[in-house]
Amino acid sequence: MTSKFFGFLDRMKLIDRWALMRNTAKEDVAQHTMQVALIAHALCVIENKLYGGKLDAEKAAVLALYHESAEVVTGDLPTPVKYYDADINRAYKNIEERAEKKLIETLPDELKECFAPCVQPDKTSQEYVMVKRADKLSALIKCAEELAANNNEFKSAYDSTLKILSIAPEKSVKYFIDVFLPAYSESLDYLLDE
Repeated sequence: MTSKFFGFLDRMKLIDRWALMRNTAKEDVAQHTMQVALIAHALCVIENKLYGGKLDAEKAAVLALYHESAEVVTGDLPTPVKYYDADINRAYKNIEERAEKKLIETLPDELKECFAPCVQPDKTSQEYVMVKRADKLSALIKCAEELAANNNEFKSAYDSTLKILSIAPEKSVKYFIDVFLPAYSESLDYLLDE
């Protein structure tokens, strides 16, 4: 028996993000997923090392790798549409859950119990919460990069995303914004300068 599972996931690279906005640089779901995995891992490490957390950074990174897996079936629905009202949000969550189940069903039976928690994680776990924070930070980074390229289309998204992140209770989020975010909108020459 062959499985379609990783064939589906490989299609993340074909799904563009920010489709309703003018972009100076395209971003696909695979790129986004990798960035979210890096940030989720970093948030957990920062929380543990600097603020006494007890998070599993590797688990957070793995959850991040799968956090957009439903989009290989649904595509990427823009945030303003997804959260337009409660009815649309509920309907989309239902579609997303069905897509996740469909994806899990493509796995060989002997592997379903291993991958199902990645595709449909416990959304109350602290590691998953960090993935959600990393997802927002990834959006903030995209907005910062676009603004640095003089694309004011992303100004409102930057402001609203920063506002959401500013009330996150995890100290690692503020630390990441203060310490790491500024470098994302800098030139390569600046990054290489000693």
